[in-house]
Amino acid sequence: MIETEIRSWKKVFEPDLTYIAYELKDIVEKPALILIEGPVGAGKTTFSKVFIDNDDTFSPTYSVLSDTKDVLHADFYRIKNREEIIHLEIPLYLEDKNYFLVEWGKQHIQGINRELSEDFSIYCLDIEIVDSKNEQNPPGRNFVLSQILEI
Repeated sequence: MIETEIRSWKKVFEPDLTYIAYELKDIVEKPALILIEGPVGAGKTTFSKVFIDNDDTFSPTYSVLSDTKDVLHADFYRIKNREEIIHLEIPLYLEDKNYFLVEWGKQHIQGINRELSEDFSIYCLDIEIVDSKNEQNPPGRNFVLSQILEI
């Protein structure tokens, strides 16, 4: 896989997420697959809620897919193989969508890519937890947006 870093944000806190989502929407070419990667608790679903601009958005961990506005949001944490991706019938949900956000999707990139039309641009947003040296301050996050040029 060949990818190139486009933008990074350092020491991000929850109030910063609206700005990052706005900027990310301005940067990526639509329609866009955005893989959201990071450890458990990094804020993948929290960022997705802000990106979708809907506090009622829930983590699709159990239902796998959540269809909201112009965004299809998925959580592939429990996906084990390509056949499970095929059975989701993703192309049916992607009609008229600008964004396809997939948490835990990078390990399934080849299977996901086979379900996308050729006009989709592919990106990865890596979220890293940054430990705070001051116990009174919560840990921040580093965000790195890369474009995947070749799978």
